[in-house]
Amino acid sequence: MGTSRNLWGNEKFITTNYMNQQNINVDTQRPVFPFTAIVGQEEMKLALILNVIDPKIGGVMIMGDRGTGKSTTVRALVDLLPNITIVLNDPFNSDPNDPELMSDDVRLALQANQSLRTSQIKTPMIDLPLGATEDRVCGTIDIEKALTEGVKAFEPGLLAKANRGILYVDEVNLLDDHLVDVLLDAAASGWNTVEREGISISHPARFILVGSGNPEEGELRPQLLDRFGMHAQIGTVKEPSLRVKIVEQRAIFDEKPLEFRQNYEESQQKLAQTIIQARQLLKSITMDYEHRVKISQICSQLNVDGLRGDIVTNRAAKALAAFEQRSSVTPQDIFRVIPLCLRHRLRKDPLESIDSGEKVKDIFKKIFS
Repeated sequence: MGTSRNLWGNEKFITTNYMNQQNINVDTQRPVFPFTAIVGQEEMKLALILNVIDPKIGGVMIMGDRGTGKSTTVRALVDLLPNITIVLNDPFNSDPNDPELMSDDVRLALQANQSLRTSQIKTPMIDLPLGATEDRVCGTIDIEKALTEGVKAFEPGLLAKANRGILYVDEVNLLDDHLVDVLLDAAASGWNTVEREGISISHPARFILVGSGNPEEGELRPQLLDRFGMHAQIGTVKEPSLRVKIVEQRAIFDEKPLEFRQNYEESQQKLAQTIIQARQLLKSITMDYEHRVKISQICSQLNVDGLRGDIVTNRAAKALAAFEQRSSVTPQDIFRVIPLCLRHRLRKDPLESIDSGEKVKDIFKKIFS
């Protein structure tokens, strides 16, 4: 059996030749639980789908009890997303057609009329580990190489890999505040800039930021919470029959994952196609001026700081109309999304708990009556 050595000179445990001899498919991925098979948690699923339809909503923060399927649902979402076209061998998943989503090298190559080789990949889903450093997240510049050879040697980080995909941070409430701020800045601007010793490198970092956590372990500061577009609250399912159904489904999936996935293949494809159609329809969705005024009235009455609440509610309502294949936003669309968009922006005292959404709904009913 042939062996190869890695950067540290240690022999790899398994080589490609050995895998081939054992008939192991190195490209086989671990089966993912189907999104359409997830029971309940409609609020979380809606928030995720709307962010996929319009990434400019600004991501979603999911807070809930342990073992309620937060991570399972987020990872299942990627299964529904279409493949993306990237420039081959580009570390930033650059889009060959959109200047906002391509690196400087790709842009310069296009300006020089160079032909670009492209390929298709699945929409990237990047997990950010809790102990990640800022260099691991943002990337690092090799100063020695820059000074001796005069080239910008950049080692891309997780933000580069997440470009045009989803960046998932489990237990985001336990992450260092500074690191959360870096993630939110990149998600809001769509670019990541790394500066060191007078050398600066920027690259596209347009991703959907999804954070999850357990409120018992602490919450994010209100200033950071406000930067998330939507906030979904989920709890443990109380109804015994639903609990039994969830347990049975999980047991079947663990036993025969491929067969289980086949049972949901049709519903998965249908939902995936609906998301693609909603993305195409989004730009043509209209909203009455009167509805936009009333959204701002609600934000004003709730003393929501800034205009993020107004902007996100407008975007989310349009995304919901697109998802349901309608041409204009209705008051019912606004009613369904506005608690998700505003509840985490109401707190003035950090010691207060986040509103369940009833306060937002009450003001909505008064203004839209």
